Amino acid sequence: MIGMIMFGVALLMLMFGFPVAFTFGGVALFFGIYAEGMDLFAFMPFRIMSVMQNTTLMAVPLFIFMGVVLQRTKLAAQLLTSMGRLFGGLPGGLAISTILVGALLAASTGVVGASVVAMGLISLPVMLAHGYDKRLATGTICGAGTLGQIVPPSIILIILGDVLGLPVGDLFKAAVLPGVVLIGLYIVYILILTRFKPEMAPAMPDDNNKSRSKEIRDALLAIIPPLALMVVVLGSIFAGIATPTESSALGGVGAVILALIYRQFSFKMIWDASKDTVKVTAMVFAILIGATAFSMVFSYTGGDYLLEEWMLQLPGEKWGFLILTMIIILVLGFFIDFVEISFIIVPILAPIAELMGINMLWFAILIAMNLQTSFLTPPFGFSLFYLKGVSPPEVQTTDIYRGVMPFILIQIAVLIAIIVLPEVFGMSAS
Repeated sequence: MIGMIMFGVALLMLMFGFPVAFTFGGVALFFGIYAEGMDLFAFMPFRIMSVMQNTTLMAVPLFIFMGVVLQRTKLAAQLLTSMGRLFGGLPGGLAISTILVGALLAASTGVVGASVVAMGLISLPVMLAHGYDKRLATGTICGAGTLGQIVPPSIILIILGDVLGLPVGDLFKAAVLPGVVLIGLYIVYILILTRFKPEMAPAMPDDNNKSRSKEIRDALLAIIPPLALMVVVLGSIFAGIATPTESSALGGVGAVILALIYRQFSFKMIWDASKDTVKVTAMVFAILIGATAFSMVFSYTGGDYLLEEWMLQLPGEKWGFLILTMIIILVLGFFIDFVEISFIIVPILAPIAELMGINMLWFAILIAMNLQTSFLTPPFGFSLFYLKGVSPPEVQTTDIYRGVMPFILIQIAVLIAIIVLPEVFGMSAS
């Protein structure tokens, strides 16, 4: 039971706000010394070295760099302005344009925080000024901003590929259709809502100073650069020309080229983007090293065998395991970040899933879709904090919490659809 106790202690410490990497490493050290002594950690340097030499994880800092550079090119501002004019004449048009911009930012940057903050600064004041309901406006921004978790290139898919031993390119391909369905359902929800309650999202008045053809041309000019980058990054992976690590390097170069196109390039910008990249990457790898120590002690103390024995006795076998797993990940997402869940929970559950004959690619997409909700679920959803930090004073935290609920339900509905109808999404359950 030592492994299960240390697992509970780690979760409790995380909920009290202790730093993630030090929590995992400290709990592992304490229980490891208690169970075996310092000799248990003799192979720890070799485990750390294998993490540092992992070529798959090299894509993480490169994609983060790409996203940070694009954040500084005013790409989101260009997209939101053009798309807002294009769809603003429809009831809910600004919300629809926000979702489409969120999808484009997800496919070109994959950085959730940058997307939510950018749209919160640019789109939220415009929607509120045109009489949008605060709950709908904030929920739309948070929902659109978190698309970077499932729409490739996604950091979480790279991490899951490494943890589960799956090709990242296959994960990117498998995530495209669920991402498109999710975007489509967001738009359908807004269309239905504004059909019955048009006062929640009034149409923008026409801009008489600009013709429709010029609005379409401006929108296309804003869309083409990030679309070209998306084609270069994802197209090179899907066509088999480049590995995800190589395509992430292409993405970094492409982001710098876009900075030149948007006249935002400077060596200071590159320096600041590099520092931000190092900070985020150091956080991810620190958590990974702490999680490596934790999983080593957890396995040594027999926690994995105890959990496996219990999971195999669940009613419903594979389906009982899947349902319980998804519920556990969903509930944990209310309190802890997707990185911790990916590095601690997923490695424990993966061997049981393989033992039950579950298709691991399908299992990974289910986890990724589930983890996306962790950015939206109160009380610790990061997107909620990002948006609150840039919202005007009249927007209350309760407005944001209530606004994201429909989008959480849509995400859960898509998750259930992938579980029940994997063939529709081009996947197999076994």
